Amino acid sequence: MRNDSQPIGRKGESFIERARRTQIADAAAEVVAELGYARTSLARIAERAGISKGVITYHFDSKDEILRLVVTRFFARGWQHMEERISAQESAAGQVRAWIGSELEFFGAHRTEFLAMSDIMANHRGDDGTPAYADELAEEVNGLAEILRQGQRKGELREFDAMGVANIILRCLDGVLGSWAADPGVDLEAQSGVLLDFIDHAICKAVR
Repeated sequence: MRNDSQPIGRKGESFIERARRTQIADAAAEVVAELGYARTSLARIAERAGISKGVITYHFDSKDEILRLVVTRFFARGWQHMEERISAQESAAGQVRAWIGSELEFFGAHRTEFLAMSDIMANHRGDDGTPAYADELAEEVNGLAEILRQGQRKGELREFDAMGVANIILRCLDGVLGSWAADPGVDLEAQSGVLLDFIDHAICKAVR
């Protein structure tokens, strides 16, 4: 999960306007997480936020804009949590572990927003019908692959297709999160440990 895009707030908006947009986005996340993407409407968001639809349309041009804010805001907060932990590691293997471990940690602490983000990303489409967040997903794979390549150049990691392995690691991460999303009883911390051990064996040189 990476997000180096534009600031989340509108240019020149007041503190009160930003607070209202945050309130609406929070309500939208709760509705999507509870009822699903298809059943999320401006009326339901307004009801959850305790405001009128008119207040929503004053602050947002469309439901699409609200749902994009839910995702981009969660991306930004998640990456802020992850980046400092990744940067604190000196080895490539440590950075990969920090990336995956801190992402699972952040999602685990924000289940409602994670469920909303996942549903929006799975269903949201651009004007041309393509997945709306394909660029963000590709950026995440590229970022992790670059860490793997750096580890290979320094001789820390064994030789493999860095892009392919980065994609596999992130899809394994999706699998762990998917299990937890379907069943909140899944021990996400324990599964994180299992996944990190699996990744270590996949990327690190064998100890002779």
